[in-house]
Amino acid sequence: MAKRFALSLCALALICFTLSASAQQPQPAVAKTHLKVGDMAPDFKLKDNNGKTVKLSSFRGKKNVVLAFYVLAFTGG
Repeated sequence: MAKRFALSLCALALICFTLSASAQQPQPAVAKTHLKVGDMAPDFKLKDNNGKTVKLSSFRGKKNVVLAFYVLAFTGG
């Protein structure tokens, strides 16, 4: 019983150490922009879910586009 408790305590300590080490990593610099609320978004390209490259400008006047950025989503971070 004591051995199991000691192993659990070691595992917990390792998890805490790992989390604190990852929290101390330097954060990337935030890009500077001159955009303001209501400004038109600059054109850019990215790959969609199927790997096809799409441009924001290709939707202009055809569809509404919502950009949603999820920090660290699907990165394991």
